[in-house]
Amino acid sequence: MKNNKKIAFVGTTGSSFYGFRADLIKTLVAQGHTVYALTSEYTDQCLEKIKALGATPITYQLSRGGLNPFADIASFLQLKRILKELQPDVVFSYFAKPVIYGALAAKAAKIPISIGMLEGLGYTFTDQPEGQTTKTKIIKNIQILLYKISVSHLDKMIFLNPDDQKDLIQKYRIEVPQVHILGGIGLNLKDYQYVVAKNDPIRFLFIGRLLKEKGVFELIQAIRIVKQKYPKAHFTILGSIDHENMGALKQEQLDHFIKEKLFEYPGYVTNVNQWITDSSVFVLPSYREGVPRSTQEAMAIGRPVITTDVPGCRETVLDGVNGFLIPRWDAEALAEKMCYFIENPDQVNIMGLESYKIAQEKFDADKVNSKLIEIMGLKEPNEKTN
Repeated sequence: MKNNKKIAFVGTTGSSFYGFRADLIKTLVAQGHTVYALTSEYTDQCLEKIKALGATPITYQLSRGGLNPFADIASFLQLKRILKELQPDVVFSYFAKPVIYGALAAKAAKIPISIGMLEGLGYTFTDQPEGQTTKTKIIKNIQILLYKISVSHLDKMIFLNPDDQKDLIQKYRIEVPQVHILGGIGLNLKDYQYVVAKNDPIRFLFIGRLLKEKGVFELIQAIRIVKQKYPKAHFTILGSIDHENMGALKQEQLDHFIKEKLFEYPGYVTNVNQWITDSSVFVLPSYREGVPRSTQEAMAIGRPVITTDVPGCRETVLDGVNGFLIPRWDAEALAEKMCYFIENPDQVNIMGLESYKIAQEKFDADKVNSKLIEIMGLKEPNEKTN
């Protein structure tokens, strides 16, 4: 390939590279580009998996949830030094802090193209049923200030849904040359084959970090309501506690819920597709998302979805077609829709097939990666965009 480029991805967790960006990285490497993966949270195994993709892992220090300005300044200076040494043609930052400090570091290092991607606006932009705390409001204001300072130095900004663009860029009048709406990071659909669901009994599945804003507490309430009417209803919760997140479920709370035996809790698993295959209905009562990957995975396998009518989640469901959109924070509405599938089991596969069709059209990683490669300015002149 002519004009081989050097691309530096700036992220946080090492697993995000081989978990969510694997196909994009492999495509870029196959096209002859050199790819660097800058990670601040990693294990030796993570670094080996990144190498297996064909990328070069580079470690740096960044506290994803920390509020120490001196530590963040140190992270910025370290990123600046790394980028000056690498001299990539493109810096592609994702997640909040990497976008902020990656944008500033790329500008300081005089990198030709700097791109940021926010896969959601996070906890500080998420409304809470009791309102946001004073601390959260202060952190949000600091974050907005940092976005104003940094994002204007990006060449391009990518969001997964239009609400995020409106609530950040438009509301706070942040200048950025180009904004793109991706619509989801996409899946390798070969890894998520359509399978007809078993619906006797109906098995409900939640996948996600155990965060308040993922709707875990509303889910627990809804499970109690459903079990009062249908004691044999089956529920599974997959996911781990994210100790870096301010809205994380506490371990003692989780232990209490497990003792109640309301749901099956295998914890964090690596064979998510098998758990989805064994389920009937996917549930995500989140307060806000980018475009949730777990829902995309469930749809690709052919599962109906019950989720909230909030930014990101509403991008995945046509209400009454492939599932249901419910009001946020409403455990009773969630329980009602779960009972609907118990009482109308034939709808599981009717709506699940519609989910599959939507996933094929909207969440194919080949289509999404083609769009990302074009945004990065790496598309060959004679290439056709999907």
